[in-house]
Amino acid sequence: MIPWLGPRPGFPPLERALSDPNGLLAAGGALSPAWLLEAYSHGIFPWYGDGEPILWWSPDPRLILEPGAVKVSRSLAKVLRNRRFEVRLDTAFAAVVSECAGPRRGAAGTWITADIRAAYCRMHELGHAHSVETWQDGRLVGGLYGIALGRFFFGESMFSRVSDASKIALVHLCRYLEARDFGMIDCQMTTPHLVSMGAHEVPRKRFEALLAEYRRGGDPPGNWSGRGLVVEP
Repeated sequence: MIPWLGPRPGFPPLERALSDPNGLLAAGGALSPAWLLEAYSHGIFPWYGDGEPILWWSPDPRLILEPGAVKVSRSLAKVLRNRRFEVRLDTAFAAVVSECAGPRRGAAGTWITADIRAAYCRMHELGHAHSVETWQDGRLVGGLYGIALGRFFFGESMFSRVSDASKIALVHLCRYLEARDFGMIDCQMTTPHLVSMGAHEVPRKRFEALLAEYRRGGDPPGNWSGRGLVVEP
C-alpha cells in the first residue's frame, strides 16, 4: 500500500517507496509549482498515465550523469564538428514537450499527459523548467527538457526526429551545465541509450546525498535563452 497525499505539499520518507513497482512512493497531491518543487527537492518525480491518479516515484537504484563525464563517440564527435545542427535553449519549450509526448516506436500511449504538459509549461514560465533544442534547416528535430534546482538538473524526456538529434541536445546540455558548475543530471530510469553516453546507476541513498549537496546555489530561476551556450565540439 502507498499513502494518499493530503492537500498540502509533502511526501513520506523515500525508504517507504515500494520495490515492486520500483520506486512507487505515493499517490494524489497536485502538479502545482509548489508540489513539483517540493517533490524535486527530495528526488521525487510524477509519472502516471491518462485516467490514473498522480503517482510519485523515487526508484532505487537511480541513473545519473555527471555533466563532465558525458561520452561522445567518434561518430557523434564528427557530427558535432560538421555543425549540421543548431542548438538553442528555451526557445521552444512547449514544442519540445509536445514532441516528447508524441508516439514512439513500440510504445502505446504516453505518460506526458495534458496535465503534465500544462504543469511543466507553467514551471518553464517561472524559470524552473528548461529545454535544449536541436534544429536543422529551421525545423525542430530533437531535444530534451527538465527541471533545474540549484546545481542539479532533472532530465524528464527527450525526442529525436533525425539521427543523433537527441544526443546532440544532451551533449550541449552537459557542456552548458558543466560551464555553470552543475554537479549532476538525474536521468531517472536506466536505458541503454543513456548508459552508452556515460550515465550510471547509484543507490538511492547516494542519490539523496548528491541531491543534498547540489540542490542549492547556482543561477537563480529564469529563462536560459540569453545565457549563452557552449557550442564547441
